[in-house]
Amino acid sequence: MKTIVIATKNKGKIREMEQAFHDLPVQLRPLSDYGDLPEAVEDGTTFAANAKIKAKFYMEKTGAACLADDSGLEVEILDGAPGVYSARFAGEHASDEDNNEKLIAEITGRGASSSPAAYRCVLAFADTDGTILTSEGSCSGVIRPQAKGSGGFGYDPYFYIGEDKTMAELTLTEKDAISHRGIALRQMARHLSKYLAVKK
Repeated sequence: MKTIVIATKNKGKIREMEQAFHDLPVQLRPLSDYGDLPEAVEDGTTFAANAKIKAKFYMEKTGAACLADDSGLEVEILDGAPGVYSARFAGEHASDEDNNEKLIAEITGRGASSSPAAYRCVLAFADTDGTILTSEGSCSGVIRPQAKGSGGFGYDPYFYIGEDKTMAELTLTEKDAISHRGIALRQMARHLSKYLAVKK
């Protein structure tokens, strides 16, 4: 049984990862099991760079294989922003509400009532022997200023995946089937299945 540390404190992401890997011979452990670790400095300019930075950083800090993700929202009318700054769009310790408020203000400030957008996710797995595996996924939709739904997190209440439904209105199963992270997780599960079979 391989121990893999999940490099996030986001409980929503942890639940999604546990569901994606439940058939693999792995034991997933949250970062909180390893005490008060410092934050990784995510100074990459792409989702892939930041995911690798986090995976390698926490692999070194915990001494165990580590899985990290970097994900965010790219809004067409904002030239791809907030992008890699999605979690801190309104400032370093911004809440989801702060980020959403800024997002809608930026879109309406450009004279638009909505904009095409995409969620993107890159996952990076770093093992103690130096192995790095990556996967990615994306999900297209439209950002509108009317929030709907109480599920999900981040920008989900404003991310419409159809005419009248947001990501925040989906069940966990429905969201997993189409979400950027669900797609990246299934791809990573396939990578890990092959990798762990070879490592036996």
